[in-house]
Amino acid sequence: MKRIVSALVITVLLAGWAVFQTGDGGTQARQAALISSEIALGKTAPAFSLLGLDEKEYKVGGVRDKPLVLNFWASWCGPCHQEAPDLKQMYDKYGEQVDLYGVNVTKGDRLPDVKRFVKQHKLPFPILLDEKGTAAEMYRIIVVPTTFLIDKQGNLRDVIHVLPPDELDKRIRALIDTSK
Repeated sequence: MKRIVSALVITVLLAGWAVFQTGDGGTQARQAALISSEIALGKTAPAFSLLGLDEKEYKVGGVRDKPLVLNFWASWCGPCHQEAPDLKQMYDKYGEQVDLYGVNVTKGDRLPDVKRFVKQHKLPFPILLDEKGTAAEMYRIIVVPTTFLIDKQGNLRDVIHVLPPDELDKRIRALIDTSK
């Protein structure tokens, strides 16, 4: 029993040390994960086209008029429900300066649940339906929510999981500032 407790303590300490070593909230870990999955910060974001709930076609990739916030989510995801009001607030504040697309990982979701989620959270931005999981696969989505910040040139600038609203705001402002 004493060995198990010692091993557990060592594991927790090593995990804490690893988190501490990333220093800035995990940028190095995020960069390493992206590189290993063939997409990387500073490189061109994967391009795709999906239909939205409004039945319009939305394209991601390449040069744009303004930066893009690309949020992958699912209706059954608790953290996605927690994050939705922050994304709405961000869109209300910065919608003139950035595009925001919510990409529902529809392959693992049900359309009635998606519509209920959007209505419940009063999401004003386009909701894209990734029915075949193609976009999620291209972006190597393992957990939801996952948000990518893409500059006007189509380059990936940041990858985010759930953040406090003030940190999300800080990163969106940085994206806008670097895209001027």
